[in-house]
Amino acid sequence: MALETRDRPLMPELTLPPPFTLVRLRELGDAFAHAASIAPERGAGTLVYVGRFDLAEFAVVLEPDEPLRLARRALYAGMTALADALTAHAQPETAVGIDWPDSILINRGLVGGGRLAWPKGAAEDAMPPWLVFGAMIRTVSMSGNEPGLNPLVTALEEEGFTDAMSDQVVESFARHFMVAIDAWQEHGFGPVARSYLERLPAERGLRRDIDENGDLLLRRVGKTQIGREQLLPRLAEPAWFDATSKGPRA
Repeated sequence: MALETRDRPLMPELTLPPPFTLVRLRELGDAFAHAASIAPERGAGTLVYVGRFDLAEFAVVLEPDEPLRLARRALYAGMTALADALTAHAQPETAVGIDWPDSILINRGLVGGGRLAWPKGAAEDAMPPWLVFGAMIRTVSMSGNEPGLNPLVTALEEEGFTDAMSDQVVESFARHFMVAIDAWQEHGFGPVARSYLERLPAERGLRRDIDENGDLLLRRVGKTQIGREQLLPRLAEPAWFDATSKGPRA
């Protein structure tokens, strides 16, 4: 059975900036896995999208120009773009935040997050031929529970995102992702790191930085010791993802 859709008379094309090329999957497709499988053939800018009612699910192929141990910081560019895209459609006073490293929160409720893939066996000090950043955002809750019953879990519809469903989230992400990548290329990783760190929950007396390998560095006022949260183990099991339902945790 074909995974990619061919005839889409009732599905308007997404409006994506260059250099993105759209690949649309059928509703039961897996954007993240499919993007990884076609990355060597399709190349950078390929954006795989699954048109679903309840989820904005997509993945984009990247071709980094630095070693894998540094290139994994692309996760932060993707997460920043995702948060900025949601903020652009949010109601006033809506808090769009990030729980390190990969979860997106709306008013402190989980709506989804991002993931990162790279070729198996890729050497840490060599440039990987591709990376894939994938994301899922819950647009509509399908749990059947009353809205607000579980304050730790939410959906865009419950938070007043009346103008931002799946198509709009993906289009907005693409625009903000290009802004983040352009800033990285022109000014280094610093602007991306600052934009990302601003989305983390504020904690008085704590300074956060991102190491060159993507680890989170923690410095407390008055302390000389630097704490470290390792990124690589967290990428293996995204905190927001439910492997059973293959969607954001409910």
